[in-house]
Amino acid sequence: MVPLRTAVIGTGHLGRIHARLAADAPHIDLVAIVDVSEKARQEVAEQTGARAVASYHEVLNEIDAAIVATPTVLHHKVVRELLEAGKHVLVEKPITTTVAEADELVELARDNGLVLQVGHVERFNPGLECVADKLEDIRYIQGIRASGFTFRSTDIGVVMDLMIHDIDAVLSLVKSRLVNVFAFGVAVMGEHEDIAQAQLHFENGCIAQLTASRVNYEPARSMQVFSSTMFANIDFAGRKATTVQPHPSLLAGEFDLATLSADQTAYYREHLFEELLIKQELEPEQTNAIAEEHRDFAESIREGRQVRVSGKAGRAALAVAEQVLASIAMHHWDAPPLGRRGAHMLPAMPLRKAG
Repeated sequence: MVPLRTAVIGTGHLGRIHARLAADAPHIDLVAIVDVSEKARQEVAEQTGARAVASYHEVLNEIDAAIVATPTVLHHKVVRELLEAGKHVLVEKPITTTVAEADELVELARDNGLVLQVGHVERFNPGLECVADKLEDIRYIQGIRASGFTFRSTDIGVVMDLMIHDIDAVLSLVKSRLVNVFAFGVAVMGEHEDIAQAQLHFENGCIAQLTASRVNYEPARSMQVFSSTMFANIDFAGRKATTVQPHPSLLAGEFDLATLSADQTAYYREHLFEELLIKQELEPEQTNAIAEEHRDFAESIREGRQVRVSGKAGRAALAVAEQVLASIAMHHWDAPPLGRRGAHMLPAMPLRKAG
């Protein structure tokens, strides 16, 4: 099997991870490291054994595909030129800065018969993978994603930086049309929102409540999913999941609390999660999600099949993120004539004293 000749474009935090994993992947031949910074590209090239170049145009005739990990604002231009040159592309999330740009890339990839994959890496997280196919008729989802401020990705806010991972995961699970969005956010470190909360309402009645923060003193990456027959806690950080399934008698409405004796009540109190709400810890194989993302990318190209997170899926997550940002922008923190609105709750304007 001939490895996929690939260039990694961008040597920031994620670009370096992509480069290191691609260099070790048997299905990828890492041809080049691309970055405008000579020091950065040379450093990563030395670590991986790949060639260092300032522009991807220098290696277009030497590669079959590219992994794009540039700042988001450059995604559209870089990916468009790669697709126009006939190259398959794995681009980090978000796919682009606007839905209109994403639509252009999706159409270009389709018309040229190329794979366009978006780096929503949580789809490859073992914690989600091990439970996703067990969840049907989902009614409610609660997700939280929090980190400290990394001083990276400051060109976008927390919605595009972190929450979009959970948006993509929710869309992959619910598979229903979004009908309403309510959200608010707070800017702490700069112009963009650093804390956001969004409630998504779907046509099938499902509701998803998502919270994201990149100024948290404790990290968190989890999602709780309630279906009509199961509860699942997905631990993205621990890459595992816990499920709770009601006993068939509960689902059928045949369990009558009023008829329990004192001894039965005491027994079920001690054995609730063994007898009535049956708890199971799922410990999947601990694979590297980005390495699995690379494998899916390379194999989809060789086999002519769809990737797990297509350009269309990346576009869908971006469209929801745009709706979240629009709702944040509309939020008023004060009654007129005070003017705090959008994500700009801080610093607070002086408030008039009562009386």
